[in-house]
Parts: sequence; C-alpha cells; structure tokens
Amino acid sequence: MTVAELLALARRQLTDAGIETAHLDARLLAAAVLGLSREEMLMKAHEAVAETDVDSCQLLLERRLAGEPVSRILGYREFWGLDFMVTPATLDPRADSELLVELVTGQVGRGFSGRILDLGTGTGCLPVALLNELPLAHATAVDLHPEALECARQNANAHGVLDRLELVAGSWLEPVTGNYDIVLSNPPYIATAVIEGLMDEVRLHDPRLALDGGADGLAAYRTIIDGLGAVMASRGLVFFEVGYDQAEAVMGLLREGGFTSIAAHKDLAGQRRCVSAVYS
Repeated sequence: MTVAELLALARRQLTDAGIETAHLDARLLAAAVLGLSREEMLMKAHEAVAETDVDSCQLLLERRLAGEPVSRILGYREFWGLDFMVTPATLDPRADSELLVELVTGQVGRGFSGRILDLGTGTGCLPVALLNELPLAHATAVDLHPEALECARQNANAHGVLDRLELVAGSWLEPVTGNYDIVLSNPPYIATAVIEGLMDEVRLHDPRLALDGGADGLAAYRTIIDGLGAVMASRGLVFFEVGYDQAEAVMGLLREGGFTSIAAHKDLAGQRRCVSAVYS
C-alpha cells in the first residue's frame, strides 16, 4: 500500500461513517503515523507504507470512528497557527476562541507592554497565542486544575513565552492580585441540563468542569464580573467568549457591573461569539 492509498482508505472509512471532517482527519492521522508533514505526504504519495504503519493507522481510525476527537488521539490541537498539547484536564481549543486573540491584538497593537489576565486558561492557548503576538506583554494564567496548569506551562515553554507567563492555581479571581490592562476568559457556559445532549466528542472527552456553566450557563460570568473591579486597571479591557445565544445576557451583566463601551463581536459564521467592555 502506498501513502496515497493509505490516505484514500482512511478518508473512505471516515466519510462512510458520516464524519464531516473526514478529509482533514484522515490526513492528520495518517501524517502522524508516518511522521510526515502535509508537503511530504504529497511528495511521497507513491512510496510504499510499512504494514506496521498501516496497522497503526487503522487503530487510530477506529478510535476516531468511535467518536474520539483527533486532538485527543494525537494529543495536540492547532490554535492560532501553533500546536498546543491537550490533556484530559483541558478543554479542546477551538477555532471560535481565536476571535478573542484577534480582538485583543487588534485593540492594543504589537507594541503593547501591559499585563494580561486569562481566567480558566486550560491549555494556555489564549495567553500563549497573545504573548506570541505581543512580544512586550506579560500575562497571568489562572486555572483550578493543577494538571491544566502543567499543560499550559508545557505549551508556554514549547512556544518560548514561559518567561513572560505566570501560572496561578485557584478559582477565577480568588488567587489574583495586582492590576491588569486586559482580562479575558472563555469560561464554561453550557447550561447544566444541556450537557447530556451535547455531541459525544464534547460530552465524553472535554472535562465537565470546563463545560458546566450552571443552571443558565452564566454562573462563571457573574462570579468573574463581580470581582473584576479589584484587578482591573483604569480603562482596562475585558473580553469574554460566550455561547451563541448569550451575548445579550453577558452584556447586561457587564452593564450592571458599571462597564462601558460594551460590544458584541461576530465570528466567521455570523454568531455573536465574543463580548468586550471597558472598565471605567
């Protein structure tokens, strides 16, 4: 069997199972087994594949066919053009969250030298991506789970920004001291009753702690917004990722908290995915 034939076999199995990302998933899994880049997969398309590699690829395909996300199978996910290690203790980074990075960098510019606070950091994808774009900035990343913080530490180290990232264990703002120019968070925002109806890829593989937002999905936002006044610099900026139908509710909580210049921002699908505000 050649590289091209192995890739075709993987695509066919995933397509027949109704997996929408069959072509991408097949390429990622086959490339991981063969140790080849995307370009090398093309250049070596007609080279023979060892039988052991065929067997290894089939084992990965069976995990994917059983509903396990590719990122969990491979142990990493690409976010903002960077590879991030993922573990059972972390939420799987998703492209929707890249809007937060885009908004912050667009607001402050590459010369920004202030302090950033990320609440519920998980893999650390948000602060690491931001520090990669903002070489003069420093950040603090908070997470309740020690294993998530270790994952974030390894990701920060891999991308050369660990010297500018402080990792703090605790619940939301509880362990935070000092003032920050930017606070951002992608908190759990799924209503408790909805979780059991989520896709298996999410429900069975993302940690419930990173999904469950309480009865109405807004519990974390309330807790964070109530405490922001103690850690935000004057005219500091706050950015939240929100559920597809939560923008108005979160904007209302910010309004009640005395924030100004409150705005919702749409993702590429046209959903109001992020909310921003200014602390006055």
